[in-house]
Amino acid sequence: MRERIALSLPVRVSCRETIDHEWVEMSRLVDVTPFGARLRLKRPTEVGHLLLLTLAMPRQLRCFDHVEDQYRVWSLVRNLKKLDPETENRAMVEIGVAFVGKHPPRSFASDPTRRYEISRLQSGLWAVREESGQTPAQVDTTDKRKESRHTIPLEVTIEAFADNGTFSPVENTVTENISRKGAAVFTTLDLTPGRFVRMSSAHSGASVIAVVRDRRLGADGIARLHLHFIGGEWPL
Repeated sequence: MRERIALSLPVRVSCRETIDHEWVEMSRLVDVTPFGARLRLKRPTEVGHLLLLTLAMPRQLRCFDHVEDQYRVWSLVRNLKKLDPETENRAMVEIGVAFVGKHPPRSFASDPTRRYEISRLQSGLWAVREESGQTPAQVDTTDKRKESRHTIPLEVTIEAFADNGTFSPVENTVTENISRKGAAVFTTLDLTPGRFVRMSSAHSGASVIAVVRDRRLGADGIARLHLHFIGGEWPL
């Protein structure tokens, strides 16, 4: 059975963004199959990230743990759509996930910022492998990006997502460079790769969700955050 079933079950979502930062949110399914589900979150995540879902799944839809009351299944984010929290009851994103099993890959424990992709279907559940993309530290600086970055000092506000649904810390800064899909911004914030922020401009009204890919110290002694935009692009 692969057709989606509209089933608004409560679900507990556990997300480990980094080694020392994790959060839990209660949500409801939009729809479900034995192999995946769709749900909405008030916090951001990204495609390729692993989440732990806990829910009272009907036993006929389960691929394992048919006796347990609560179905605990690791799930891979396969697609993401940005929502307007003003009109969607504070929900920020809608995600589709694939159920991948009772346990995460071993590499996840040592580095929860890793991103994964589907490998193959195995025993009714999707298997995963590490995403083959390069990390920022591995990318040659002479590499030609698909998206040209513009060296433009735009005034922006960086707001880190806090555990209580607010933003903290907050910093007003400028970009070192920017494209439609990402930016490097000067910073004093101590945010590790894997954390999520909102970047906005009071001048243009533009606002995007972003994930921190890297934090590095420049030759001038000033730190930069390297941001990848999630679920939307920056208007240039």
